[in-house]
Amino acid sequence: MTHELALLAATAAGIGFLHALLGPDHYLPFVLMGRAARWSRPKTLTITFVCGLGHVGSSLALAGLGVALGLASARLAAIESFREQLAVWALIAFGLVYFVWGLRRAARRRPHAHPHAHSDGTVHFHEHIHEAEHLHVHPVKHEHPHAAGAKITRLTPWILFTLFIFGPCEPLIPLVLVPAAEQSVAGVALVAAVFSVATLATMLAAVAVLQAGVERLPLGPLERYTHALAGAALALCGVALQVFRL
Repeated sequence: MTHELALLAATAAGIGFLHALLGPDHYLPFVLMGRAARWSRPKTLTITFVCGLGHVGSSLALAGLGVALGLASARLAAIESFREQLAVWALIAFGLVYFVWGLRRAARRRPHAHPHAHSDGTVHFHEHIHEAEHLHVHPVKHEHPHAAGAKITRLTPWILFTLFIFGPCEPLIPLVLVPAAEQSVAGVALVAAVFSVATLATMLAAVAVLQAGVERLPLGPLERYTHALAGAALALCGVALQVFRL
């Protein structure tokens, strides 16, 4: 390995680390959705890893295509910029939709009471929420919208994966094209691998640390608003990315 290639690999590791750490979209969606959907730590990290693979893999595929077709760095940068805008607006839209759904779900989970009159004239109130099963001696039917909520939470990992497929790794293109310009296939592979490993490791570490902290936060009465709060936070995360270009 030449000194230049070693320096390029070290630069790729550093940029991959900073790229993931300074971009809240690389870890906040998994922490927030994990808290709202009550994902276990292994499940959250698995979803993070798969989405991270899609994130770096799509940019690697674009970089490889650019190298094969001889596209200029500026042309590839323009494509990555378009993908970035698409991913940011999709994140904002998903956050807003999830926020509205979370509010509706929280409203259904609001505790309320039904009066039940007995033949002897006594009346008692049975308090419950429609999001959970409840049993009592009166044969009263209640609507339980578990299916809709379960379907949405099952789709969430796939939605995140799609968002990360479109989300580009902007620094990767110039890093890959530099050794490629010198016709170094080994250099391209090394830089791509180092950048990918650094990005994925940073994402997993950030998610693990933040999830451990978020799990300890006592939300109390706000517990039923976790989905709405997660959606609002995701939308704000997208707005921050759009405004500050993180």
